[in-house]
Amino acid sequence: MAQATAHYEKWVSVFHPVPNSAVRLVCLPYAGGSASFFFPVSRALAPKGIEVLAVQYPGRQTRHQEPGIDNIPDFADQIFAALRHLDDKPLALFGHSMGAVLAYEVALRMRRAGLPAPVRLFASGRRAPSRYRDERVHTGSDAEVVAELKALSGTSQVMLADPEVLAMILPAIRSDYTAVERYRHDPDQGLDCPVTVLTGDADPRVSIDEARAWEEHTTGASELEVLQGGHFFLADRSAQVIELVARRLTGQGVPTNR
Repeated sequence: MAQATAHYEKWVSVFHPVPNSAVRLVCLPYAGGSASFFFPVSRALAPKGIEVLAVQYPGRQTRHQEPGIDNIPDFADQIFAALRHLDDKPLALFGHSMGAVLAYEVALRMRRAGLPAPVRLFASGRRAPSRYRDERVHTGSDAEVVAELKALSGTSQVMLADPEVLAMILPAIRSDYTAVERYRHDPDQGLDCPVTVLTGDADPRVSIDEARAWEEHTTGASELEVLQGGHFFLADRSAQVIELVARRLTGQGVPTNR
């Protein structure tokens, strides 16, 4: 039990504990992202009775001395191991970009283990698991990786301009890109939980059709929400996204069909 607790505390940050929460929302960051990205989300949802569990990947912030993980199966196994004991109340998953892939794979592991399904999977800023592109950021030079980060506008420009900071964060970022760009889903696996897909109308990495294809990966209800913005519409439209998540998790305005 002590080992499981230590593993949980290493992987999960709870910024605003809500002991009497009706539901827990596990938030998984994008490639290169960290748990602190979801601090404002946690702060906004806590008064609504939703406790946010922000996943902290290795190789950054409090875990900066640990090596990154360069494949999705191992990544998802570790996250699932941290979460599997949380069976006392409903659990939802929210992942952005690479985090959406990890959320999907964690949900599959929950199903295979015979655990209750997530009450909802929020897949943000990522095409469906079965939709691939020939992306090779992880094989590029450091300059090419930085150029990709700048193009997507998800990483602080100040950090990207600091050589010492870059030297510290680039190994983890490259590991993340290696994991998600090499990922291939198992066509024999799928979910039965509701899925809410969020995408930006000007996201260069996800088309509307690629986002809509998430419906092929669950037998549960599926909905697509298109918001204004690019790959990081999540930051620009945070109030809108938080309100949508709150409504879905408190049973308000939940779609009943696909």
